[in-house]
Amino acid sequence: MPLQLEIVSPERRTYSDEVDMVTVPGIDGELGILPHHTLLISALGIGELRIKKAGTEQAIFISGGFVEVRADRVIVMADLAEHTDEIDEAKAVEARRKAEAELGEVHDPVDLARVRAALQTALMRERIVTRRRSRG
Repeated sequence: MPLQLEIVSPERRTYSDEVDMVTVPGIDGELGILPHHTLLISALGIGELRIKKAGTEQAIFISGGFVEVRADRVIVMADLAEHTDEIDEAKAVEARRKAEAELGEVHDPVDLARVRAALQTALMRERIVTRRRSRG
């Protein structure tokens, strides 16, 4: 029995299809989900959501949000979700540099948390692009 996967963000529905397995980046590590998984609601971290279907694997970049797991359905409500081939390397590098420069300038705890999150997102995007380039 396949698993229905829905990935949505404020901008769009990023993915909707039946899959064999999905691995999501939780805030405490990765979570692998197969059909008939225990019911679950969990916060998401920043990383790659991996989709396995018919012997192939696809990745989607996720940043924040929640995942709801039902017996036959997984719903990902992400703050940001984009296919890894949509990530622009130059923009990722520029975002990292900007966040690194801001990091030394902010002192307010709220601003510091915002800049750290932006830096973590930019670093993950760079890592994904580098991995994609090394695979060919």
